[in-house]
Amino acid sequence: MTSPALLARSDISIISLNGKSPQIDDSAFIAPGCRIIGDVTIGAQSSIWYNCVIRAEVNRIVIGARTNIQDGSVVHCDGPMPGVEDGYPTIIGDDVLVGHNVMLHGCILQDRAFVGLSATVMNGAVIEGDAMLAAGAMLTQGKRIEARQLWAGAPARFVRDLDDAAVMGMRMGVAHYVENAKAHFSALANDR
Repeated sequence: MTSPALLARSDISIISLNGKSPQIDDSAFIAPGCRIIGDVTIGAQSSIWYNCVIRAEVNRIVIGARTNIQDGSVVHCDGPMPGVEDGYPTIIGDDVLVGHNVMLHGCILQDRAFVGLSATVMNGAVIEGDAMLAAGAMLTQGKRIEARQLWAGAPARFVRDLDDAAVMGMRMGVAHYVENAKAHFSALANDR
């Protein structure tokens, strides 16, 4: 889906840095205004929405398949430091929902995780599959949200377990964003 012509738009930056170039699957959607820099991998049918910054000059960022990083979000990582030899890469699994204006920094989002809009996830934090960090929450360094849990607040704390309806709703959100990306891709391709 992501044709070289679309990636060549002047309103998208794909930048090699420190000998590392972003690796973007051909079926991924990259919206105008995005800046993707350094050691970044983006998987099949994923979508990076308008005005996101994904910057990996000191470590790596991996985004799996069918994952969406919504408008205005920032994804970064941290390099090696005393006591943390490998630093903090940012690893995002498959079928992950990342809301608008989210900050992800040196964290791990396992397959099917959900991060609500304007939330922050710090170095070494982990969100397991089918778990949710609520809108506006801050998951502080090294914290872990276990599968099917909802955490909220700043700093984030456990609120409750998620029921089957909430988990299905997240999965429907992933499918929606895969289809929505196709519609935006077509609209942008026709706009050239």
